[in-house]
Amino acid sequence: MKEFDVVVIGGGPAGYVAAIRSAQLGLSTALVDEYVGKDGKHALGGTCLNAGCIPSKALLDSSEHYHRVKHKFGSHGITATGLTLDVSKMIERKDKIVSTLTKGVAGLFKKNKITWLQGHGRLELGMKVRVSPVAGEGEEEVVQAKHIILATGSVPRTLPNLTIDQEKVVDSTGALEFKEVPKRLGVIGAGVIGLELGSVWSRLGAEVVVLEAMDDFLAMTDEQIAAEALKEFKRQGLDIHLGARVNKADVSGAGVVVDYEDAEGEHQLEVDKLVVAVGRKPHTDGLNSTEVDLFVDESGYIHVDEFCCTNIPDIYAIGDVVRGPMLAHKGSEEGIMVAERIAGKKTRVNHDTIPWVIYTWPEIAWVGKTEKALKKEAREFQSGTFPMRASGRALAMEETVGLVKVITDAGTDEILGVHIFGAAASELIAEAVVAMEYKASAEDLACIVHAHPTMSEAVHEAALGVHKRSLHI
Repeated sequence: MKEFDVVVIGGGPAGYVAAIRSAQLGLSTALVDEYVGKDGKHALGGTCLNAGCIPSKALLDSSEHYHRVKHKFGSHGITATGLTLDVSKMIERKDKIVSTLTKGVAGLFKKNKITWLQGHGRLELGMKVRVSPVAGEGEEEVVQAKHIILATGSVPRTLPNLTIDQEKVVDSTGALEFKEVPKRLGVIGAGVIGLELGSVWSRLGAEVVVLEAMDDFLAMTDEQIAAEALKEFKRQGLDIHLGARVNKADVSGAGVVVDYEDAEGEHQLEVDKLVVAVGRKPHTDGLNSTEVDLFVDESGYIHVDEFCCTNIPDIYAIGDVVRGPMLAHKGSEEGIMVAERIAGKKTRVNHDTIPWVIYTWPEIAWVGKTEKALKKEAREFQSGTFPMRASGRALAMEETVGLVKVITDAGTDEILGVHIFGAAASELIAEAVVAMEYKASAEDLACIVHAHPTMSEAVHEAALGVHKRSLHI
């Protein structure tokens, strides 16, 4: 039986980063992963690299280029004729990017001498992991570990009375594989995944109808940001219905018929394709044998403490299978923390400064508290905002939609939250994360010189605005 200092189950951003860091620290490391790509071959990177974060961003980028050429180049004095769209070429480009990155991870494993065990990993008594072949490939084996890290990620949630066939009714993975642009696309769920996928196909010419069961749009974001985003997405053509609860969906010869109801009554929607994007759930089914008393709650989350220790000594859990947001970078940082703590270091993760991003265009990004959350806590705060329309760089780029909001403690001026809706928000938010990690105040941001003209000046102006000192609005 092979023995390792660390065995990781799950090869996504949480698991493979934990494995790499463990190996860097001199720990003999193995990683068990069951993911099989669309080509039928095992691939590292999990959902994120293979069928989530990376491929969706590749298609978002392609669709934005097409949209710009078709709708925005004219104002720059650029005229394009004979514009055509090759969806298969876009998908091919996306697949090439995925392949490059997953092979890159495999190369890092080889460099760091990490053993990659291909198959389904299951916890057994005595710190053992049983590796079972997927689809009948290979032979079953059992490995011994001193420490085990569970990082099996998440899978798409489904709805009752809906059968996902990956042809007419698809999940987030299927929505990345369309062979052509559907004339009419239905999306169930106006969360991060639903909005991003809806944006891709809307930019490419589909009529997109989004059905969201909640009455509030993007309830986890700042209310002002959410209101601005809803208005802009509707202007872009996304037909978003809030408080719309789907009862069933039937596949017909021509497409899919969706029955849903809202405050106005019952409705029927006919679409060519239907994307089910109602969130994700922890992938913990079949993770441990019945003899292993791992504490997993009714929702499938593994219970851990602040350092990601489970109820079983020397077994840890990280990423989407534990509390907190299902974000790749959150899982990766937890993986680094666990590897370093196994090696005797005192690393920790500050979950209060983890940034969120929604990759629509304009993008939405935030870190820290919202005004709504602070009011619920009865905490006194102040805020400053700055609209992108007042930014010289945004005007030059024709990206004047959106705003930046900085929220601080009313007494100490410490930054409690930063919320951005605008072009390149995913990049701008990094400054706010650094500032908050070092307990900066709005005054600190206001005193920092920002290059002119840049989009980052909007963050500077919003910080000035906390104390009614904005210069350009």
